[in-house]
Amino acid sequence: MSITLTDQDKRTLRIAAWGAVSLMSAAGAADSAHKVATHGSIALTSATGLVGHVLTKAPKGVKYGKSVAELADHVLPALTAAMSLLKTQAPAEADNFRSTVVVAIEAAARTHQGEPSPTLADMIRKITAALDAA
Repeated sequence: MSITLTDQDKRTLRIAAWGAVSLMSAAGAADSAHKVATHGSIALTSATGLVGHVLTKAPKGVKYGKSVAELADHVLPALTAAMSLLKTQAPAEADNFRSTVVVAIEAAARTHQGEPSPTLADMIRKITAALDAA
């Protein structure tokens, strides 16, 4: 079965996944936001399948806001929407998307020595909850 995603569908997936990395970067700003973003981005661009093809590039022209709260208001619902979309159109790709985002946020969190900071751990919980809300 061939899966066709609209440009808007692809944009939703990109905003969700790349936005999750941006949330992790914001949460890890006290240590090294750049390292967090780099490791998360590498994980996203290493994805395979339909999800991998869609996530090869970050969304263009997205304005996430001026605060982490504004970013979260935009990204967390996009994560839920992306999962709903994929569960309807391609359940295997929904699992792939969820796994890809989880790997990206875990990779981002592991840039620090030992356990993730409480701020990063809390952001991981919020992102995971948004993925699972679909």
